[in-house]
Amino acid sequence: MAKSLSLKLEENVFDEAEKLLKVIKMPRNAYINKAVNHYNHLVRKKILAEKLKLESIAVKNNSMDVLKDFEATLKDNLWKL
Repeated sequence: MAKSLSLKLEENVFDEAEKLLKVIKMPRNAYINKAVNHYNHLVRKKILAEKLKLESIAVKNNSMDVLKDFEATLKDNLWKL
């Protein structure tokens, strides 16, 4: 189901869109829907990238702790040989 929306665009953005719409022969509504959909996709990718970055840092820190424990255990066991 489509939702109605009142929208105010900056004049230069509106003028450029109107020029492009004449060239590609697309209804303004379809053009704006595609534009918002594309922007949503970009924002989702940005959010995911930031989330992965934070999770990567957390995993790195955890991995370093495990590595330190492993090294300590290895050193202790080498002295027992």
